[in-house]
Amino acid sequence: MAVMRLWRLASVLMLALAATLAEAKTRDGRLHGNIARRPSVPAVAAPEDGPVTSRNGTQLPPYNTTYYFDQLIDHTNPSLGTFKQRFWTTYELYEPGGPIVLFTPGEANAQPYSGYLTNRTINGQIAQKLGGVTIVLEHRYYGLSNPFPDLSVKSLKFHTIQQAIDDLEYFAKTVDLPMPGGDALKPGQAPWILIGGSYSGALTSFTMVNKPNLFQAAYASSAVVESIVDYWGYFEPIRQYMPQNCSADVQAVIAHIDQVFTSGNRREIDHIKALFNMSALTHLDDVAGALRNNLWDWQSLSPSSKGGLFFEFCDALEVKHGVSAGPRGWGLQHALQAWAKYWTSSYYDNLCGDEDVVTCLGTYNATQDIWTDISVDNAGRSWMWIVADLKLFSCNEVGFFQEGAPLGHPTLVTRLVQPPYDERQCTYMFPEAFQHLGHLPVPRVDATNKAYHGWFVQVPHLFFANGHRDPWREATLAADGTHFRSTPEQPLTISDGFHCSDLNTPNAVVDPTVLAVQQQGLKAIAGWIAEWKPSKH
Repeated sequence: MAVMRLWRLASVLMLALAATLAEAKTRDGRLHGNIARRPSVPAVAAPEDGPVTSRNGTQLPPYNTTYYFDQLIDHTNPSLGTFKQRFWTTYELYEPGGPIVLFTPGEANAQPYSGYLTNRTINGQIAQKLGGVTIVLEHRYYGLSNPFPDLSVKSLKFHTIQQAIDDLEYFAKTVDLPMPGGDALKPGQAPWILIGGSYSGALTSFTMVNKPNLFQAAYASSAVVESIVDYWGYFEPIRQYMPQNCSADVQAVIAHIDQVFTSGNRREIDHIKALFNMSALTHLDDVAGALRNNLWDWQSLSPSSKGGLFFEFCDALEVKHGVSAGPRGWGLQHALQAWAKYWTSSYYDNLCGDEDVVTCLGTYNATQDIWTDISVDNAGRSWMWIVADLKLFSCNEVGFFQEGAPLGHPTLVTRLVQPPYDERQCTYMFPEAFQHLGHLPVPRVDATNKAYHGWFVQVPHLFFANGHRDPWREATLAADGTHFRSTPEQPLTISDGFHCSDLNTPNAVVDPTVLAVQQQGLKAIAGWIAEWKPSKH
């Protein structure tokens, strides 16, 4: 039987203290300024003031109390033993007969996600409505939930989507929750609900496909269910919903930079590099690719956020002497100079801090520590992996390389950056896995989509929530041109929100479309839970 221990467990604490934690190099948590954003769930912290009490008045452990579960290293070979998988839980809202609400934030250290135990999120809203227990489970190979003391290629052998799915099953069927009667709340004894967002939203969908009847209900927000190698569609919702004048000028500047960088005119090339203080970068795809950062800031927006770096960037381009440009923008000449001024005067320092431009934005030095650091709690490295079998010769199972749009389609980012740019990074980070290939590794997304049904998932009791303004929309069931139908057994809803906006309760206060999605989700899940009957699992 799996064993739990509180945070004082000596052996685990020693491991945590011994671990060399990889530090993010950019303010948004990435290892490097020219590595794309991950499909991540926004962190939500739990309230710190006041005690946590159950519905009968019992004082409970704080939300940030860490528990440990003995998870199997390899679900195909249990003899390899177990590792300590962290989780957080509370039965603050529980009533006998209520559901168990399980959530994993996916590709991140789960410590900052304790708010998902509370009604600050849809998880807590569901628990509050149905009298449930809430759990946050750290994904294998993220944070401090690691089978081995490093993230070497050898250690990452068991970091696969299928192992992560099997983790959810083994946890649900084996865990003894730290609460009265917590040893009698397995599937079959209590209804379980699985919740996820972004990648973990996709994992939620994959689990419902792969483990039918394990979870009575599931909620998948901004779920990137379709794995795509050349994910230029990341920038489509941004282009569609950003201020028109800003979009026009960004497109004009990028088209000009691409034309100059492919012209061979050394004087003009050097002039643009100097404008952005990137003269030290020798590879032009690094220079042009770095400007994706201003567009990536869109992912940090939410209905309840006030402004943000993205709109600060657009204001820098479009407001001149207190006057905003019309829908066509100010044009190339002003926009190029304004972008460069904004980049050099404040944005670069905000992005890279004290790092020089080659260290922060150059990607061609295979000896940089971003490629060679194998310490645990390195989410960027773990995300770059995700392989099911080294024989696949793929960097990962999902792709999602964020590049320029095809010729003939408007683009906000350079076309100099294409999938080989990111695939090369895979060979730097995992040389021992790929050095013998003789070619760049290409993610085997077809195999992932076939195994877990991608866009074509059809399973009962699975609620999908998406946002029109989500940059990950084109990998979800709300992608342009897909026209998937919502059904009572698999509802498909969409708000005017951004990435995973419907997971966060405050977003519903300011956006009625987010509120409508949350209300539909609560109603659907309540109905499915009402159908549950005890069984032998």
